[in-house]
Amino acid sequence: MRIPLFLRSLLFALVMLAMSAASFAQIGVLITIGPPALPVYEQPVCPGEGYLWTPGYWAYADDDYYWVPGTWVMAPEVGLLWTPGYWGWGGNSFIFYDGYWGPHVGFYGGISYGYGYFGRGYEGGRWDGGRFYYNRSVTNVNVTNIHNVYNTTVINNTTVNRVSYNGGDGGINARPGREEEAAARERHIAPVAMQTQHMHSARGDRELRASVNHGKPPVAATPRPGAFKERGVVPAREAGATYNSAARSETSAAARPRTAVHPNDRPPSARPAVRNTGNAKVDQKYQQQQDKLWAKQDQDRQKLQQRQDRDHQRLAQQKADDARLQRVEHQHQQQTQQLEQRHTQQQQKLQNRQEPPHQNQSKPPREKP
Repeated sequence: MRIPLFLRSLLFALVMLAMSAASFAQIGVLITIGPPALPVYEQPVCPGEGYLWTPGYWAYADDDYYWVPGTWVMAPEVGLLWTPGYWGWGGNSFIFYDGYWGPHVGFYGGISYGYGYFGRGYEGGRWDGGRFYYNRSVTNVNVTNIHNVYNTTVINNTTVNRVSYNGGDGGINARPGREEEAAARERHIAPVAMQTQHMHSARGDRELRASVNHGKPPVAATPRPGAFKERGVVPAREAGATYNSAARSETSAAARPRTAVHPNDRPPSARPAVRNTGNAKVDQKYQQQQDKLWAKQDQDRQKLQQRQDRDHQRLAQQKADDARLQRVEHQHQQQTQQLEQRHTQQQQKLQNRQEPPHQNQSKPPREKP
């Protein structure tokens, strides 16, 4: 039994209302130019024990990118870590993948946000015995006020750059590893209220818009969420790269939400095009392999959709509150993204195996019995 369409629509509407403006702003908008480079700035001093660092990022609204300053945030639960959001190229536009709290740090696009977030995992601290211990080698902690610290030198083997997005022209070329894929399947908590308020405040500050600050925001980081005018606010030292003021977006009132929550929210997958190498037998073999993979991936999408529909049924039967609906839908979004990333890797792997034969080859390669 499938969940009624009106109830499914209601659940989706609740989630969209709860999502950050950075993602919500993408409804009806195709963002075809990536965000500016990450600005260069210093990390403010940690305001107290239990605060975790959340790096700054570029969000999007009103046909412009705007900077959401990095800030220290109290973890919503003991043991939870922050996975930053990131921009990724979705094939015809840039998509923002929301950050979340979870027991492990997941994939955040390979973006080097700094201060412990160097593209993979988090090196700025760890939980131990119900307390968070800070790594002083990469985080700014006053040991007079906070004593649960340690020093571990971090060897960063990634190329240091200020690129702020994954994929596309000039983006970071990174894919989730096994540990990050496992983290995506864990229980997640959406950004807390203070983080959402912090983002809304940044959106309303004209000086934080890229068209005004040219990639060098006057408030790059704050000691606490929303504290844009308080002592300890840190300005950017410099822009990460020359800002492209020609960045614009194409709008379409009929465009679908760019952040897919369920497999059925994505456009139907097109069948692979027929290849023409000049050898009919080889082309037929290639097409059979493509059709088999397409059918298997379509089956994967249907199975995931059915599993998510069953989750919706349970939520409706249990009369779940909005917070739980939001958590489950966030998990669904992560599942859908993970599935599409795996399918893309499968397609690339198959295409690499299907290298066309040499032009002088008149006969198909002999197959072993």
